[in-house]
Amino acid sequence: MELLRALAVHYSAVTCPRLVFGDVGACDSFLLHGYRQATLDDLAILRVAFEDGTPLGWEAVHAFEEQQGIVLPEPYRTCVAEITDGAAGPRTTSWSSCKIARAERWAWPERDLTKPFPLSEAWIWEHDKRSYEELRPLLEAVYNHGSLVLGTDGCAMYWHLIVTGPHRGHVWQVVDVGAQPFGVEFGYTTARSGFAGWVQHWVEHKDWFDACQ
Repeated sequence: MELLRALAVHYSAVTCPRLVFGDVGACDSFLLHGYRQATLDDLAILRVAFEDGTPLGWEAVHAFEEQQGIVLPEPYRTCVAEITDGAAGPRTTSWSSCKIARAERWAWPERDLTKPFPLSEAWIWEHDKRSYEELRPLLEAVYNHGSLVLGTDGCAMYWHLIVTGPHRGHVWQVVDVGAQPFGVEFGYTTARSGFAGWVQHWVEHKDWFDACQ
């Protein structure tokens, strides 16, 4: 736990995320898949946060989903279709939609959104005693399976939206030494978990890990 606290405190000082939540896409019917609908409260938060945004449109979202073989989690799905496909917020100076959608900054194979994101709790692999040969396939799954890259804070710090697996709909922080879920129930932050809570925390200029202060 002390390792997680130290990691959280270190990265809470970073204040320049470049959001790239324009990696989109699958399936007309999402109730058919048993996935929850976007709430009016969540959509209201997103519309206020990105009132000048440019949405992608439902046709493009459906096409991406069909291509990738997944259904995007709400409220991200409706946000991209109806509100904005990416944004420059109060802490960022520039961004470009889809620039890191396939995580080309990492030397891993192409992303696979249909495979489940493998984690359900924080993992600091920097202190994992296993060999690199043992860790590599596990790290590949963390970086490339079942998640979209929302954006980066620099310093090898990325925000992932989980689209497949037990943590579907949650936002995770993935850095060069470990990964952890983001939300009040996971510790270190007062932010509500999920995409809308993450966005609200961001646009309110709050430190990511404000519960550590």
